[in-house]
Amino acid sequence: MTDAATTEATEAAAVSEQRRVRQEKRARLLEEGRQPYPVSVGRTHSLREVRSRWASLATGEETQDVVGVAGRVVFLRNTGKLCFATLQEGLSTADTGVRLQVMLSLAEVGEEALAAWKADVDLGDFVYVRGRVVSSRRGELSVMAGSWELASKALRPLPNLYTELSEETRVRQRYADLTVREEARQMVLTRAKVTRSIRDTLHRHDFLEVETPVLQLVHGGAHARPFPTHLNAFDVDMTLRIALELYLKRAVVGGVDRVYEMGRIFRNEGVDSTHSPEFTMLEFYEAWGDQKTVADLTRQIILDVADVLGTRQIETPAGVIDLDGEWRWLGVYPGLSAVLGEEVLPETSLERLHAIATARGVALDPAWGEQKVVMELFAELVEPTLLQPTFVCDYPPIAQPLARPHRSDPALIEAWDLFIGGVERGTGFSELIDPVIQRERLTAQSLEAAAGDPEAMQLDEDFLDALELGAPPMGGVGLGLDRLIMLFTGVGIRESILFPLLRPGS
Repeated sequence: MTDAATTEATEAAAVSEQRRVRQEKRARLLEEGRQPYPVSVGRTHSLREVRSRWASLATGEETQDVVGVAGRVVFLRNTGKLCFATLQEGLSTADTGVRLQVMLSLAEVGEEALAAWKADVDLGDFVYVRGRVVSSRRGELSVMAGSWELASKALRPLPNLYTELSEETRVRQRYADLTVREEARQMVLTRAKVTRSIRDTLHRHDFLEVETPVLQLVHGGAHARPFPTHLNAFDVDMTLRIALELYLKRAVVGGVDRVYEMGRIFRNEGVDSTHSPEFTMLEFYEAWGDQKTVADLTRQIILDVADVLGTRQIETPAGVIDLDGEWRWLGVYPGLSAVLGEEVLPETSLERLHAIATARGVALDPAWGEQKVVMELFAELVEPTLLQPTFVCDYPPIAQPLARPHRSDPALIEAWDLFIGGVERGTGFSELIDPVIQRERLTAQSLEAAAGDPEAMQLDEDFLDALELGAPPMGGVGLGLDRLIMLFTGVGIRESILFPLLRPGS
């Protein structure tokens, strides 16, 4: 057995023994007629309220102010006549969990209550303490207990506060991770700040938030493999949505000129440091806008998030990202040409593109056409170099079947992908509102689906009916919330999602 396996086995045995001891304590409490899980306790103040109201106590100062506080025991030290514990409460919108010391002395609580504390309370338990607010001889704000009560008995031990959890344990047991790791609690708070900031920005620009179906008869709005399911009530096959787009555009047709949704998306694809099968997407659509106006709003959304989090400069291993700097626009063909040192145009032959790919070591699928090969070359050779905010634009039409043809070059479309830190963070375009051209593109997609492409969109007759009713010119954006949080925190997607989807395991 390896050293790591031996350590794991030893830790597992210790946890098993702890669980046995705690189970016995629970049984004993019940036999004694004491409740290890009372319905409620006499809590009068939160720990943060005590911290705030009595923050000015001098070292050793005592008050006659009595409070009832409760929290999880994260530190415990029992001596003969005096016991100390640190209680921790949950997150708030402003902090990641306040801690407060409680003290139990023989003189204050009596022999029986002190003995019960020593016998009953373990790390991880929730306890209620009623007593006077004091400052200890070391200047620690505390509650000197006059009485106490168990609020909830923990049957599993807390992770060790001083031993870092493995990444696998952190994401599989996030509930345990949150109890002991400040960074985990901070991530929850950060995510809440980001989503609130996004909503604030959009509301300030007169956008309305709506909800659209998660279960859909026809999958569309993106080039992605869906999760199939079946609706028993109607006996029809359905899918989980791969995008928010098509229903939000229906709302614009109906007169909701500025509309958005922040919701879960499901794509039955690969899992890596930047991809999760279940993730959160922001999509917004602006009537009378285009790719430029929605790009401006996307920039404002990200800058507002940066301000909420406290910085517009982001340190990365590749260098500092300056969100206050230029957000440049880079065409796909000019950008690829600059890296290659030769001009690549929409008319460049497939043979020449294959030669370039071979010379640069870029693997291609022989079935790909010119447009797809150009996009693959750009993805491999240019995208990783885009550290500073860059709107990659003027894509070939294959990139976005729902984007309108470019107003000055029919070989291109009015679409962009926003890259920051070498990673795509969002996409936007001038929306295609011509129902005839949209039908042609969706028909072509449906033929690809029929030929076996699991990511191709299907023909959505109801969506086309909506467009035929008439849609105003509009711009739209899809922004990955998880990837935005990754940008500001430097973590992988599994850390940015509170409870990520994981491979089944122990």
